[in-house]
Amino acid sequence: MNTSTLIAPPALVRRAEQQDTQAIQALDSAHYIHPFTDHADLATRGARVITHADNIYVWDSEGKKILDAMSGLWCVNAGYGRKELADAAYQQMMTLPFYNSFFQTTNVPAVRLAAKLTSLAPKVGDRSFTHVFFGSSGSESNDTNVRMARRYWDLLGQPQRKVIISRENAYHGSTMAGASLGGMSGMHAQGDLPIPNITHIGQPHYWENAQPGESRADFGIRAARWLEEKILEIGPEKVAAFIGEPVQGAGGVIIPPETYWPEIQRIVDKYGILLIADEVICAFGRLGHWFAYEKFGICPDLITFAKGVTSGYIPLGGVMVGNRVAEVLIGQGGEFNHGYTYSGHPVACAVALANLELMEREGLVDQVRTDTGPYLAQQFGALKDHPLVGEAETCGFVAGLVLVKDKERRTMFDPDLSVGMICRRHCFGNGLVMRAVGDRMIIAPPLVMTRAQIDEMVGLIRQCLDATLAELRTKGLLA
Repeated sequence: MNTSTLIAPPALVRRAEQQDTQAIQALDSAHYIHPFTDHADLATRGARVITHADNIYVWDSEGKKILDAMSGLWCVNAGYGRKELADAAYQQMMTLPFYNSFFQTTNVPAVRLAAKLTSLAPKVGDRSFTHVFFGSSGSESNDTNVRMARRYWDLLGQPQRKVIISRENAYHGSTMAGASLGGMSGMHAQGDLPIPNITHIGQPHYWENAQPGESRADFGIRAARWLEEKILEIGPEKVAAFIGEPVQGAGGVIIPPETYWPEIQRIVDKYGILLIADEVICAFGRLGHWFAYEKFGICPDLITFAKGVTSGYIPLGGVMVGNRVAEVLIGQGGEFNHGYTYSGHPVACAVALANLELMEREGLVDQVRTDTGPYLAQQFGALKDHPLVGEAETCGFVAGLVLVKDKERRTMFDPDLSVGMICRRHCFGNGLVMRAVGDRMIIAPPLVMTRAQIDEMVGLIRQCLDATLAELRTKGLLA
């Protein structure tokens, strides 16, 4: 039987999708509660319906081609349309679609992936990573970090060490523990957060927090020492861990000065507290290394991962458990009463293995570090000549720029004007996904992006900045 007659040609499918846009939007509004969304507002305009994708582009139900400069949600590192990843999922589904890791049971993809991940994590100092705990997301994994850190200190006879220090404007997920670890006031306002024994210090945001004339290097040291001040305020004997994203992502791509992380390392070592690196965004090539802690020269005890481990093709997350913690949990802990139904899901682990093999074969991590990352820095940095741009900086394949009213006086726009959202609207209208965090415009493109595509993206960004500038002038908000 010729099955091809059962499959509609792509052009016909796309025409049907265009006709169905309003019907899908109506169903969406009636039934689907989206994450981080004002649903009353969404209902007035209708959701954009994304229907298919390839390489670094997505298409909506109206047939509009859009350059996805956010890799979906920081995650489609290997790009869209990778048949190898779909094949890996299919083959595993036909072999063993699911089995749990409870009751002294395991499965081959989970074991192989744990071994692969530990082989990719370089040893720093006397700390290495030989164990992995799997979940389905970064949020789950940060909940796991809280459990592991507190259990570690319990087993060492210091149960009073419960406090975990994080940073304002950090993002560590949206579960109760994850949202508490995060430092976003809007999340804390909904749900009586943070939960007890989680506190926050300032973020290393040079543009916002540096003193007049203060160098980036000096600011990095000063910002890191906010951690030491907080430890002494609480009492070192009560502090379990410090958690931080190597580069803050959802907070607006906040890239710390080079002096920041070495000073953080000195402080956590001085007081003996655990260091948790949340690398949900930063790992798997995003900053030009398999893990970002290598780039910044730090020695974390726990590493949160998710997103890029499967290039977003299927949910998977976890914790890389450093030897310092693993030896105590395994050697002294007995049963660790924690886990998830989908810990070590065989299909997710099979896709992750295929994804990591693909990235190695194509040299994507080295490419970002030595070629396309530096080229992005050059081209994106050139946007600083635009009248609206006060700062434009990159780190590997993340980048952010600040929209300002007067760059000479470092004057920001009134937040009520939502200039970032105006710019984002022009981006969407001109075929570009670029995210707005306040008046910071940020990107995290797929790692497969070429130099020519970087030029295309930067050209679109400049076009959208021009459109934003013209609108602000028309409205009398700029001279």
